[in-house]
Amino acid sequence: MNDSIQTHTFPNGLTLIAEPMDWLESAAFTLMVPAGSVYEPTDRFGLSGFTSEMLQRGAGQRSSREFVDDLENLGVDYSAGVSVAQSTFGASMLAETLPEALSIFADVVRRPHLDEDEVEDTRQGCLQELRSLDDDQAQQVFIELRRRQYPEPWGRSTQGNRESIEAISIDDIRQFFGRHFQPQGAILSVAGKLDWESIRDAVWKLFGDWEPSKPDDLVESAPEGNYAHLPFQSQQTHLAVAYPSVPYSHPDYYQAWGAMSVLGSGMSSRLFTEIRENRGLCYTVSAGYNSLKDRGSIRCYAGTRAERAQETLDVLLAELNQFSQGIRQEELDRVQARIKTVLILQQESSRARSASNAGDWYFLGRVPSLNEVHKIVNGLTRESINQYLAAHPPGDYTIVTLGPKPLEVRLGV
Repeated sequence: MNDSIQTHTFPNGLTLIAEPMDWLESAAFTLMVPAGSVYEPTDRFGLSGFTSEMLQRGAGQRSSREFVDDLENLGVDYSAGVSVAQSTFGASMLAETLPEALSIFADVVRRPHLDEDEVEDTRQGCLQELRSLDDDQAQQVFIELRRRQYPEPWGRSTQGNRESIEAISIDDIRQFFGRHFQPQGAILSVAGKLDWESIRDAVWKLFGDWEPSKPDDLVESAPEGNYAHLPFQSQQTHLAVAYPSVPYSHPDYYQAWGAMSVLGSGMSSRLFTEIRENRGLCYTVSAGYNSLKDRGSIRCYAGTRAERAQETLDVLLAELNQFSQGIRQEELDRVQARIKTVLILQQESSRARSASNAGDWYFLGRVPSLNEVHKIVNGLTRESINQYLAAHPPGDYTIVTLGPKPLEVRLGV
């Protein structure tokens, strides 16, 4: 596995990460700027996503149409998105077009047009995304779960709300861009067929004179937690349960991740086997891991018929309550095989490696090599995961349901 990852932090605070993958003919980059939803004013939720969309409607010498045409002519597959902490732009392409693609996105994050004429079209796109949530009850459950689980502003939905989206003005967008699109804490991760010195020099030319500013201080308020029900007339009920876990930066992260995989990842997991296969209570059930910089959580989800929702929740909580008793060796073997498959597949994708390396730098301040991760995964044992579960048993649940009627939270069942 490749151990040749190079990093360099420029004087303005931008960190460049590069992983040469010479066996590929492609290259990819992930650009993360500290301009997420946590920095939005409380009366302008959704402003970060609105701004991200506006940045792609003309930048530098390119109009909105020319921006799209030039990327397509280069064969660039690109995406943009917003999380609570960052606005992120990602792209993959043939290796020889990487410098030009980077120059286009340097214009996007540094020299966008932010034309007032583009605001209404962008607003309608953001409102359409909000309306799409009306047909996605599972997403609605997770949005409310996050709001109740994490403190403000970390529990915010990146989509915002209709009232805020309708109130956003061009001045709001320009102020948010000017304040938060800056290099201090930004991360540019590049992977694929590349030369380290050449890419470092190119990034310096594109971003070296980008002026930094001090990020805003964030004030937290306690989350609501406990249980919430979202009324919705349907024959189905959606359940989401979260409980605290260690963050990605914690030394026990891989024990936590391994335990979560046994619990709810795949068709051989505890939740799938017991709740769907053995009892036939639901049509889908799973668990996943989520992390902020300083805290993490395990989130479980089940979709079921309304008349079986109470029993589904009871069995789900019962499985969680007994999970601290430990895992079996065959369960660990499956988890290790799955992780190794993921690592091998990452070696075949410059896009996956650029995104993974950017995330590692954000959470850890360094990028573990795939060799290092491989050794950690091989070193996982049934005993180490069971020790973790005994020290960090599931509990302190946050529960959200959506359906025709609320459910009882019976932890002792």
